[in-house]
Amino acid sequence: MDPDFLNVFTQPAAVNQYLAENVIAQGEKKKLIKPTSRNNPKLEELKLLLIDWINTTLKEEHIVVKSLEEDLYDGLVLHHLLENLGSLKLDVDKIALTEIKQRHKLSVILEAVAKCLQLEESQLKWSVESILTKDLLSTLHLLVAIAKHFEPKLAIPPNVQVETITIENTSRGLKTASAVEYITENKENLEAQSKDDAFDELFSRAPDKLDAVKKVFLQFVNQHVGKLGLSVKDIESQFADGVILLLLIGQLEGYFLNLRDFFLTPSSTMEMLHNVNLALDLLTDGGLLNFSVNSEDIVNGDMKATMRILYCLYSKYKTKET
Repeated sequence: MDPDFLNVFTQPAAVNQYLAENVIAQGEKKKLIKPTSRNNPKLEELKLLLIDWINTTLKEEHIVVKSLEEDLYDGLVLHHLLENLGSLKLDVDKIALTEIKQRHKLSVILEAVAKCLQLEESQLKWSVESILTKDLLSTLHLLVAIAKHFEPKLAIPPNVQVETITIENTSRGLKTASAVEYITENKENLEAQSKDDAFDELFSRAPDKLDAVKKVFLQFVNQHVGKLGLSVKDIESQFADGVILLLLIGQLEGYFLNLRDFFLTPSSTMEMLHNVNLALDLLTDGGLLNFSVNSEDIVNGDMKATMRILYCLYSKYKTKET
């Protein structure tokens, strides 16, 4: 078993309970909210707002929702909600008592949602299986999408994020990966990227040139971190923990980075965020960074965000000798 698996949960009892209640078949992946994130005040605020919105919308039908996980999984509330909000007539019985009928009902409902919201399958952050198994993360994503479409004036709190853990059952045992995921819009990130820049153009209109730019950046990075015996081959993954970014800044800016100031081998998302935030602070203090950057984007391997940061360094030090 991956040693990081136990660190994901607040106590061993939580691990045993999760494994006892959830069967993960070999080759299957499951993503869930870390227990430490479930106590997030912003998450609780979002849950209460959505519950109140549903109950207000369905007041005349005498439907009362108390728990998003327990009251929405069978499709009954979703069915009433969509008919009420969008005047959608769904060709399926409102009440489904067996799991087979609940699966069919959810399939019809979610297909109608995707069609109404004009979402491709790759854009969906929920599924019949995840809603049926009372997955809170998927349920929240679904409700937020429905609310934004049918009730655009609803005051959904921005910047609601959670730490997630993806558990995969491989032939070698359980493998885990941590990430930070936004459930509602990241307003700071949206404002920072409101105006198109060269990288927006590159990604959307000249993807054929992307590999060439990545190659230039990789050559630049390796020219400097190579002196430390390091080699970078993948921009998306190798900058996510902030270590190479910090070492690169140290080489270029002449900083001596005390090992007590950052995590050389980060073992959690929070340690990775600490490293990336430190790097962004150094760039800002050095006058190299004059736009807003969300550290979670770097940790989550956002290629565009990472390349923007590398360009700040490249534009100043591209002619620096090793």
